[in-house]
Amino acid sequence: MMRVILIDDEPLARSVVSEYLQSWPEMEIVQECNDGFEGVKAIAQHNPDLIFLDIQMPKINGFEMLELIEQPPAVIFTTAFDEYAIKAFEEHAIDYLLKPFTKERFDKAVQKWMDQHQVSEPKQNTRQLLDNIQNSSLRNERVVVKTGTKIKIIPVNDIIFLAADDDYVKIHTPEGSFLKNKTMAYFEKLLGEDHFVRVHRSYIVRIDEITRIDPYEKESHLAILKSGEKIPVSKTGYPKLRQVLGL
Repeated sequence: MMRVILIDDEPLARSVVSEYLQSWPEMEIVQECNDGFEGVKAIAQHNPDLIFLDIQMPKINGFEMLELIEQPPAVIFTTAFDEYAIKAFEEHAIDYLLKPFTKERFDKAVQKWMDQHQVSEPKQNTRQLLDNIQNSSLRNERVVVKTGTKIKIIPVNDIIFLAADDDYVKIHTPEGSFLKNKTMAYFEKLLGEDHFVRVHRSYIVRIDEITRIDPYEKESHLAILKSGEKIPVSKTGYPKLRQVLGL
């Protein structure tokens, strides 16, 4: 029996999927979730084979929810999203159902997943999609992190600087620091160049937090922040920093 979770804030949408799944007896719905918070807990509890996931939900969206899961499951998205997202799904062999969808279209998506499930690992497709989705217009002005059993939403405007920390990035804010299992390159693309600058391979800094640049050893420098924090500036990061500061 294959375990399935439905994650959608619309009860009617969940009931449609539930009804359509009745003709797939090898699949069992182990839980229905109203939002991404419930979804994260349900996935950890049930380790499903497949989830049906809405993208546009309150609190956190579908992509943000998947980023909080270390090994995201195979997904069929249920959405009314833009052309880029559809292209991204197709490139990564992930199916999607544009609301409202028919039973025929639903069965086609499920059969596609069943066929993939036999010959490959569809969960890898989910991970690859998440790794590439930041290049799109789907970017949000916030970062979602998991701290213990809690989920924290960090507005980009609250980020002071980011520092590489092994396989994670430590996000420093006025409330404290939070870890996210992403790369510095990911955040460099996500945050853009208008308000942030990468001054070192291990540091990205909010431009308006910098108060001055002090010389340091061997042609390197330190960026001094309003908080008093001293951020190393590499030899390659220095000219970039001077340029954005207009020096």
